[in-house]
Amino acid sequence: MGPGAPSPRVGWPLPLLVVMAAGVAPVWASHSPHLPRPHPRVPPHPSSERRAVYIGALFPMSGGWPGGQACQPAVEMALEDVNSRRDILPDYELKLIHHDSKCDPGQATKYLYELLYNDPIKIILMPGCSSVSTLVAEAARMWNLIVLSYGSSSPALSNRQRFPTFFRTHPSATLHNPTRVKLFEKWGWKKIATIQQTTEVFTSTLDDLEERVKEAGIEITFRQSFFSDPAVPVKNLKRQDARIIVGLFYETEARKVFCEVYKERLFGKKYVWFLIGWYADNWFKIYDPSINCTVDEMTQAVEGHITTEIVMLNPANTRSISNMTSQEFVEKLTKRLKRHPEETGGFQEAPLAYDAIWALALALNKTSGGGGRSGVRLEDFNYNNQTITDQIYRAMNSSSFEGVSVSHRWKPISSLVLRGSPPADQTLVIKTFRFLSQKLFISVSVLSSLGIVLAVVCLSFNIYNSHVRYIQNSQPNLNNLTAVGCSLALAAVFPLGLDGYHIGRNQFPFVCQARLWLLGLGFSLGYGSMFTKIWWVHTVFTKKEEKKEWRKTLEPWKLYATVGLLVGMDVLTLAIWQIVDPLHRTIETFAKEEPKEDIDVSILPQLEHCSSKKMNTWLGIFYGYKGLLLLLGIFLAYETKSVSTEKINDHRAVGMAIYNVAVLCLITAPVTMILSSQQDAAFAFASLAIVFSSYITLVVLFVPKDSIPCPCPPSSSHTLCPQMRRLITRGEWQSEAQDTMKTGSSTNNNEEEKSRLLEKENRELEKIIAEKEERVSELRHQLQSRQQLRSRRHPPTPPDPSGGLPRGPPEPPDRLSCDGSRVHLLYK
Repeated sequence: MGPGAPSPRVGWPLPLLVVMAAGVAPVWASHSPHLPRPHPRVPPHPSSERRAVYIGALFPMSGGWPGGQACQPAVEMALEDVNSRRDILPDYELKLIHHDSKCDPGQATKYLYELLYNDPIKIILMPGCSSVSTLVAEAARMWNLIVLSYGSSSPALSNRQRFPTFFRTHPSATLHNPTRVKLFEKWGWKKIATIQQTTEVFTSTLDDLEERVKEAGIEITFRQSFFSDPAVPVKNLKRQDARIIVGLFYETEARKVFCEVYKERLFGKKYVWFLIGWYADNWFKIYDPSINCTVDEMTQAVEGHITTEIVMLNPANTRSISNMTSQEFVEKLTKRLKRHPEETGGFQEAPLAYDAIWALALALNKTSGGGGRSGVRLEDFNYNNQTITDQIYRAMNSSSFEGVSVSHRWKPISSLVLRGSPPADQTLVIKTFRFLSQKLFISVSVLSSLGIVLAVVCLSFNIYNSHVRYIQNSQPNLNNLTAVGCSLALAAVFPLGLDGYHIGRNQFPFVCQARLWLLGLGFSLGYGSMFTKIWWVHTVFTKKEEKKEWRKTLEPWKLYATVGLLVGMDVLTLAIWQIVDPLHRTIETFAKEEPKEDIDVSILPQLEHCSSKKMNTWLGIFYGYKGLLLLLGIFLAYETKSVSTEKINDHRAVGMAIYNVAVLCLITAPVTMILSSQQDAAFAFASLAIVFSSYITLVVLFVPKDSIPCPCPPSSSHTLCPQMRRLITRGEWQSEAQDTMKTGSSTNNNEEEKSRLLEKENRELEKIIAEKEERVSELRHQLQSRQQLRSRRHPPTPPDPSGGLPRGPPEPPDRLSCDGSRVHLLYK
């Protein structure tokens, strides 16, 4: 690795290298007051009188950092300058032997041993790339050979125990990290991501950056690395929503990275890339067969990135150790390049304590700053006082932008400066709650309100007509409890639909408790009353012979006690639940959603729930207990479908209501648990099940009484009378005595009374039959007596000549004689 501008440049290393080779102490900063004034230039000795000193150099003319293209001309120019002076090594002439390392450690190893074992002897080695310098420095220590690098920035090379004979004129790559950290702090970025090529120079640089950002309170959220293929790490950055990305890799790998960046759309106004500043000019436009992206695609991908680079020329324009100012140096190098056009590249002065921050402004199609940079120099960072010289506003308003509209300027810088806010270091997550559809809530609320009105009407009707005989026989108090239970269940629909749209966070636990208590007590009163009826009908009337006495002694308080037991169990369970593990507000979070507008935000949907720590346990207890009651109710309703009783004359309607309630509850409970994350669907299933079951129960119990036959003509004896319709249309509001006076007998209106009448008629018929049988026996006795008298008066009749029985005179019919056909008349 080495420094270098976009056009690779080399520093002014030879004066320092020669001084160090001669054993003279190095001098680093040209503007230091402690530096001796340069000696005047004097003519050197003739070359024939001077001893040749050879320097071996490895210039990377290609590869990851082709800095040798610029460094080699600068070195040769430095050699000429040193050899022309008598104040520096007057008796020696410096000569250069060089090879192309291609920035490849393997290639460098071959040339290293050629330099070491082939004449002439070299007194110093000059490698370039960090990977090559690492190899050369580790090997040179075995020969106690000095290694001086002009372009190696690996922090690992600062280890004196590992590299005791290594020196360099280029500072460590960690020198850029304070600049990066200052920029992160300046623009308020607290989260960054990194992607690096797996080499020692970049790994050690990134380790140093991680320590510095921790001290500044900045977090490296994602750290990706690759050896040769960056496709997967770039995808990971995209998946992890990285926005501020530091990339450390050689130029050849940079083209691969940004080709993948284009494919993943990891560029634009939402992203900021920090890259190394010593890539060649238009490095992204250089043909590379290893990538499949066009120049236009690469141009889009790299637009707007930021680079940091060592300041190559002294901004103060003072004289350096070469007795030249930066401008004189540029002029001299320019003249040399004109004399040797084959030597391409840029230039580099000895590095100063400044770091330049550049922003690539491709849309400008202009250049700004020194060295032919296709970009805008934004700021300078002074390491002496750790400050940034703010030049952003000046750069945005400089001549580089003349005739260019704001919309065409560098997009991230435009957002940083012109709009006053930098790109976000992460996607701004906006939390939004999913609320229940208000149209659905209002519609179901109207149905619930109408149901409550219907329950109140039925309850009032039942209480007002409680003196009517067939209402009394339907256990009206249990029906009243059913109406009250339906009202409570319907009232539970309102808190069931309340959420953060209507109430605050503090009120949510009370709404949760209201849902639980209203629905629990409503079910216990409504279904419990019907279950009690069907239970007692099954208990008392299914075994007629054993329970005859129970039919006469069934008392209402037993029914009320059963309902009270069911309600008491629910109250106890709910009270324990509320005390031990009360319901509270919980938040369910869903996957992030991207808004339709092209804004740098993500929507994080959330849904409010009523829950507790052991919600599943309590629901298991509650649903298990209620489920058993529902199943048992279905069984009892089926078993008692053919039973007729006067005490509870509407048990068949109760059975029908139980069927409907049980089916709706058994379907709705698991469905709502599955759809709990879909607020509209869950509310619709639960609320409509409550509404329909309540409506069905009220209509079946209070409107038609299928156990009460109409006192209608025989032609319509199978028609069942609705209770309310009968009372309203026939005006039968009388008491039992009045009803008996009008109809003759109120007991004819039910099957029990019919049965008693038939039994009474049967007993009367049995008496008549007994009397008739006694009369028949008497008549038979008289007939036998008369036959005996006639046989005495008349002799026997002679036999018939034909062989038959003797014939006598025809006997006249006896009016007292009877046969089977006459006997039947006695029973009519």
